Amino acid sequence: MTKEVVDITIAEAQTTVDQWIQTIGVRYFSELTNLAQLTEEVGELARIMSRTYGDQSFKSSDLKGSLGDELADIMFVVICIANQTGVDLTDALKQNLDKKTARDIDRHRDNPKLKQ
Repeated sequence: MTKEVVDITIAEAQTTVDQWIQTIGVRYFSELTNLAQLTEEVGELARIMSRTYGDQSFKSSDLKGSLGDELADIMFVVICIANQTGVDLTDALKQNLDKKTARDIDRHRDNPKLKQ
């Protein structure tokens, strides 16, 4: 069921993940299990980030992970949680960006810590 993914929208991603769950994944894990899965995936991302961009060195067991794959794992679980709780991520992201824009219109531009 691998689908060529080129310029996929958030809505298409939600549909694709749902189809994958229904045909390959059997069913969604519970919401709390998915929250635990999300935490686990974020930890795996943190391991790669701390070794790639931070001060820690890689262990041989770390070399199999990839930044893109871990980010995709996180997106997959977030989409699962959205699907099973009825959240339209396209709408949620639009609303979130509107909120951030209204709140932070000058905040970052006026932050002396961000001046170069």
